[in-house]
Amino acid sequence: MEIMTLIPSFGNLAWTLAAFVVALSIIVAVHEYGHYIVGRWTGIQAEVFSLGFGPVLFSRVDRRGTRWQFAAIPFGGFVKFLGDSDAASGKDGAVISTLSETERRRTMHGAPLWARAATVLAGPVFNFILTIVIYFAVILHFGIAVDRAVIGKVAPLPNDSQTLVAGDEILAVDGIAIPDLQGFLTAARALPAAPSVAYTVARAGRDITIDGPYPFPALVGSIALESAAQDAGLAEGDVILSINDQPVNAFTDLVAYVKASKDAPLSLQIWRATAEGGGTTFETTLTPRLTTNPLQDGGFEERFLIGLGEGLMFTPELYTPGPVETLSLSVQRTWSLITTSLSGLSHIAKGAISSCNLRGPIGIAKTSSAAASQGGLTFIMMIAALSTAVGLMNLFPIPVLDGGHLVFHAYEAITGKPPSDGALRVMMMIGLALLLSLMVFALGNDLFCP
Repeated sequence: MEIMTLIPSFGNLAWTLAAFVVALSIIVAVHEYGHYIVGRWTGIQAEVFSLGFGPVLFSRVDRRGTRWQFAAIPFGGFVKFLGDSDAASGKDGAVISTLSETERRRTMHGAPLWARAATVLAGPVFNFILTIVIYFAVILHFGIAVDRAVIGKVAPLPNDSQTLVAGDEILAVDGIAIPDLQGFLTAARALPAAPSVAYTVARAGRDITIDGPYPFPALVGSIALESAAQDAGLAEGDVILSINDQPVNAFTDLVAYVKASKDAPLSLQIWRATAEGGGTTFETTLTPRLTTNPLQDGGFEERFLIGLGEGLMFTPELYTPGPVETLSLSVQRTWSLITTSLSGLSHIAKGAISSCNLRGPIGIAKTSSAAASQGGLTFIMMIAALSTAVGLMNLFPIPVLDGGHLVFHAYEAITGKPPSDGALRVMMMIGLALLLSLMVFALGNDLFCP
């Protein structure tokens, strides 16, 4: 085999690893910094803050005596506090026995219960805060849609069928009065597919009625990560002209074709706008993949999809909300991520959806790479989702994880004393075995699930 034939695969692997390491390093750094800073605030001394494991590549000691280091294996990190025997905050009895009462107070094992619990909880909380901060920044930068159905930007369509212009406010569609943007979306989805639709719009101080394109043409509004559509090179703004030589007039037509085909290959003719105006047409073939999607009622469904999200034939006019509204929206979206994740795990446990939805390191790495290939914004939003997942996972009541430590602290708060050192060692071994089993299961999904 010639060495040159290996270069494309090596490039893809390097890109996948790089995207995964960058995403994981950001999330781990924020998580561990939560432990570190709250520990410092509560009087607990951090001896080591490490990004990565194994041989140390670079380190420096700050004025507080904490060693900050980068290690050779970049898949995680830890904070080692005074009196810890390992990265999992096991107790080093030999060291603690040599410490004075004042020095013992600065360990994770001699500090007050409230300080230890706050330090442990801070890691997952900082992961949730990272997600909120990302959403906050994205909303402030891009804005959100105004309440009225005002056109901000029209989507280019084949045959110059777009007659609406930026600044138009839609007052009615096919004779149905439109109170606001949400009312327009509701009315638009109820319309039967048609070559054109009558719009009444307010334009330049007067109301006019014009024919315009169907509100939801076969326009690509989004591409799902690791989907057949992404692998086929489709992009936002593409318009599907036909499937298997059958014309497609609306996105609902596309949905119907894919649903009927199940996992049979589909031949798509696609129109793509060009920077110079007009567009080009090309063809591609892709095969729908069995996909699990959340439903509005909190459930999930599994069906064959190609990974395209519907696109509206215009982008609504946007505005920049104030900081309070932005924060509220950011918290709501983060909470939605948490509840959807918990619901998904519950459905997997009950067998309602495939356990293949539980991803391991290889799957997460592939998702990171797919997100990075779609651009900076998609990659950042993926980091937000992954940060919430890491924070949530660490709250599970499994010894070794932060949630397990919080259970120990709760036991101490109730009984007035912590579990014995022997009991802690046994529970930590059980927790480690459970965690390793879960990792092996998830890795098996990465390797063997379709």
